Amino acid sequence: MSYKILTVDDSKTIRMIVKKAFAAFDCELVEAENGVDGLAAAVREKPDLIILDITMPVMTGVEMLGKLRSEPELKDIPVIMLTAESGRDSVMQIVKLGVKDYIVKPFKGEQLIERAQKVLKLEPKRGDKSEEEIAALGDRYFSADGDIQVFSVPAKVSRTQLTELEGVFKTRLSEMAKSGGNKLIADLSRLSAVDMSLIQTVVGMIDKCQSAKVHLRLVGNSVLTGEFKKFHETSTIPLHPAYEQARASF
Repeated sequence: MSYKILTVDDSKTIRMIVKKAFAAFDCELVEAENGVDGLAAAVREKPDLIILDITMPVMTGVEMLGKLRSEPELKDIPVIMLTAESGRDSVMQIVKLGVKDYIVKPFKGEQLIERAQKVLKLEPKRGDKSEEEIAALGDRYFSADGDIQVFSVPAKVSRTQLTELEGVFKTRLSEMAKSGGNKLIADLSRLSAVDMSLIQTVVGMIDKCQSAKVHLRLVGNSVLTGEFKKFHETSTIPLHPAYEQARASF
């Protein structure tokens, strides 16, 4: 599902960070540089999420939020506030406004996506590749071991490549459903770093396998095991230390 995101900030740099953060997902970004323009854009576009700065000229974020909440058609739009102050009083003021979440500047795109994922089920962009091209691309990451499909993840994965991997994974699951295959091993043992985007991808893989009734086993290394325990989403996910052990567990 494609979402419409409205980013309201007088800083062009911040708007660019927001735009880049959502670039890998199926979203349409609408920009405004103050509360007046932002309110007009909200009325016109009816966005699914608003990323709203507090301190702006013409009309502040707090003033804009008040007007949003007074409009029946706009009052339920989720809002993530951006603030330059991390003090307790500032945070309490934001919380009292009834926003979904807030981020203290400066921030990274991954942090924003993490917050947005709590509100919207963001889907990666499919890109311009056809289903046939994606299926062919699967041979780069997938191999067969008897009746087991083996998904090998590279040592380093960019955000763009994550989107590609997710598309390939989804297509291969569909093929397995048609052929009756139900055993899959995801080999993550070569990964050397973990971030929230990767965490979301792994959780998504698990959910998709459960929906498709495919038995999934994950292979990881000691570093990955330690990193997984740091994230709530993956702290209880079992990782096999070796491929042979994952294979034997079926």
